[in-house]
Order: sequence, then structure tokens, then C-alpha cells
Amino acid sequence: MASASDTDSPNPVVLGCGASSVDYLATVASFPNPDDKIRSLALRVQGGGNTGNALTAAARLGPPPKDHFHGTVANDAQGRNVLKELQDDGIDTSYMLVAEDGNTPFTYIIVDNQTKTRTCIHTPGYPPMSPEELTKESLSAALDGADIVYFDVRLHDTALVVAQEVIQRKIPILIDAEKKREGLDELLNFASYVVCSAKFPQAWTGASSIPVALVSMLSRLPKIKFVIVTLGEKGCLMLERSMTDAFEAEEIDVEALLESLEKKVDQSSKMPKCITSKANLRISADGVGSISGRLLLGTAEVIPPDELIDTTGAGDAFIGAVLYGLCTGMPAERMLPFAAQVAGCGCRGLGARSSLPRRTDPRLVGY
Repeated sequence: MASASDTDSPNPVVLGCGASSVDYLATVASFPNPDDKIRSLALRVQGGGNTGNALTAAARLGPPPKDHFHGTVANDAQGRNVLKELQDDGIDTSYMLVAEDGNTPFTYIIVDNQTKTRTCIHTPGYPPMSPEELTKESLSAALDGADIVYFDVRLHDTALVVAQEVIQRKIPILIDAEKKREGLDELLNFASYVVCSAKFPQAWTGASSIPVALVSMLSRLPKIKFVIVTLGEKGCLMLERSMTDAFEAEEIDVEALLESLEKKVDQSSKMPKCITSKANLRISADGVGSISGRLLLGTAEVIPPDELIDTTGAGDAFIGAVLYGLCTGMPAERMLPFAAQVAGCGCRGLGARSSLPRRTDPRLVGY
């Protein structure tokens, strides 16, 4: 890991633990049929991986947090380029492990220009990082001064070792729950914040709907302060736990509450907005129970079709903006549209990082 600023800087410290890789991105007119031979419309090679992308997004939202990165690459041309890209964005890579032999992970990404979708073909790196390679001295140094730690749930054995030390130090943890992975259940028990993909909440809980699943997650994971589910062009939904109990308040069904928020959405607005319920509600779901909190509905930016290039890494950009928002004390009702705007900016270029905005970008004014 390398530092985004001097060690005596007051800027916040974000430690990321997870994947960094190389993305080979090719835009095609439409996805090929079997045995087709087609030409690409555009080609780009750049750094990828959930953690690498999320920390890059956070680092560009200056004044940058002092981002740290814990992962592994090989000492090959691709690995050296991965490190250089991260370092160029002010990310501390001094705690990343570099394998002298093996290969850096990489992903072929085919971007369909017609449907605006992408298909990823991933090749894992070798050798995989093991917990034994992480010394106590290295972990202690990486965590010194950290304000928040982010896990993408790759390298789960190593992630669990890191998480146990993080909990001992009482540092908040944000988990990227993209899909069910080995080690995820254990890491969720340590989490302070969770950001999920659209399919994850129901897949993990077996609930009948996303809002019911969010109530179930907060009921089953008492340490979580909030859970956000990203919904692509439909925006996002956040359930935030209250710090005080509201069990004397009138009980309200979470699906009815969401319906009331949806009625308040300004359909003519093209920019991200946040509609929030009252705080300290007793929010319930049949067969799940209830929690004290509030529900927040975030809308997404409406991107003109001629400006939408590629959605690769949009979720990572959103998480990077959430990390920045948490580190800078941004209230949730401002953080959600801010993160949606950052993700929208990232969709205007090929690849996860080429169009990530700086904090001074005019499109982020007002957040």
C-alpha cells in the first residue's frame, strides 16, 4: 500500500482488502453468436477488481482519503501496471503482496454497444494469497490510523484474519455483498455497513421481496448500522437502524412504507434524489420481525442513451463514494444521491475507472 498523502495528514484512512486485477475491455456492435468473428469498436486495458475500483473512486473524490490496499498481484507486466495505476491515484500499495512467480488476475470484458450490457470472463491469479503470508507486523501497520475497512469478500481466509483484528480495534467495516461467496456469512457478522447487489438480499435471506429482505438482514445482523441495495437504473434502497429503540411507536409495514416513498418520487427529475421516511419508525415485515429505523429511497441519474457507454464497475464507484461519504461525515440523505451521481459519471467511459470523477467535477456540485 502507498499513501495518498503525508503520514501526518488529517485526511481519513480507508483500508481495502480484496481484489485488484487487469481488465481487457472490448466494445462490440452486438454480442457475437457462436462461431462468429467480429471486430471491436474500441479497446482499453486498465486496472480492475472490486477493491481496486472502489478505492480509486474514493481516492479521486479529493481531498483524498489516505487509501491503503491489501491484496496480491504477481511480479509480471500486468501486476506492475496494476500497482502503478493505483499509486498514480494516490493509493498506498506498500502492503500488497507481490508474488515473484505466477500470474496477475485478469478479466476479459465484452461490452455490447447495442444493449449496453457487458459480459465478464475472469481468470484468477496464481498463487492465491494465504493468511500465513500476512504477518502480524504488516497487518498492524496497515491498520494503524484506519477510519474504516472495506472487504469485497475475495481472499476470504485472509479477509477473516484481517476482520478479527479490525474488530479488536473497534474500526468500522463495510462489506460489499455482491453475491453469496465462501466466508461471506462470517464477515457479515463483523460488518457495520453492507452494500448489496440487487439479487443478494433475497438470495441470502429467502425473503419474498427486497424490502422484507432488508428488515431480515438487520434483524439477523445486530451490528449493522445500515444496509444499501443498489438497483441499477432504478436507484437504491437503504434501511438504516436507529440508535434508539422505537418499539412504542406505531408499527409500519416495510412494503407499505416503500410504496409511500415511491409516490413521492419526482418522475420529471433527471438527477439523483433521496426520499426518506421519518426517523425512529418501527419498521416490520411479516414473518421477520421489526427494527427501529428509517427507510431511504435513492433515485439514479437518467443518463441519455448517447452518453451511456459502459456499466462496468458502477457498483464499485457507488461503494467508493459511500466510503468517502462515511469518512467525511456526509448524512445518508445526501450520500445516496452523491454516490449515484458518482456511479453515473463512471458509466460515461469504457471500463470501471476511465470516467470516475474528481470532487471538483461540476456534476458533483451541490452534494
